[in-house]
Amino acid sequence: MSLIENQDQARRLARAIVSDVALYNREKVEQGIKEDNIFELLNDQLAEGREHFQSRVSQELAQSNIFDIAVVDVLIKRAGKIESNIW
Repeated sequence: MSLIENQDQARRLARAIVSDVALYNREKVEQGIKEDNIFELLNDQLAEGREHFQSRVSQELAQSNIFDIAVVDVLIKRAGKIESNIW
């Protein structure tokens, strides 16, 4: 399988990976937003997701902030409806 070199395809991949993390860890996402420790609770899952992303994209894209932006857009923004002191 060839590495993804297209930025738009890399963004879609990152968003899909983070969506899966959110989907399979709903309780941790909710707890993490409520307690403001989401990155600690999902550390292992996000690290695994980042590793998978980096294995599928070119080195240039792997070193970019594409995965981090996906985490904010998919994991944090979508959790905005969860009641929390952080917003």
